[in-house]
Amino acid sequence: MSIPSPIATGWPLLPRPDAQGQMHYPNLETSVRQTIEVILRTRPGEQLMRPDFGAGLERFLQEPNLLVTRRRIQNLITESLQRWETRILIHRVEVEELPDQPTHIRIEILYQIKRTGAAHRLGLTLQLEE
Repeated sequence: MSIPSPIATGWPLLPRPDAQGQMHYPNLETSVRQTIEVILRTRPGEQLMRPDFGAGLERFLQEPNLLVTRRRIQNLITESLQRWETRILIHRVEVEELPDQPTHIRIEILYQIKRTGAAHRLGLTLQLEE
């Protein structure tokens, strides 16, 4: 009985060498930004082995755009980033309604990378009600 040869399986999240054989990894700023985005977009329970990982912002998609909803989102973002992205210091998380789009909110996250001291801002818009 012959054993079949293994099938090559690639990991889409790991970099691959370019034509010159060089590996290209994201720099610290890009890595932190990508991790923040993953935390905000991931629902708790979605990742294997880390059932509490993520902020789960999608739970607010059918909520009314009220001050209490925006405060809950602000607290959730702050707590999630403090827990899961330890390479940063969070200076401020702002969650504001958009005057021209009452069903949308604007989220601004101001943070500092601990290792370099560089300040950064990440902004996104989220639609709450339809």
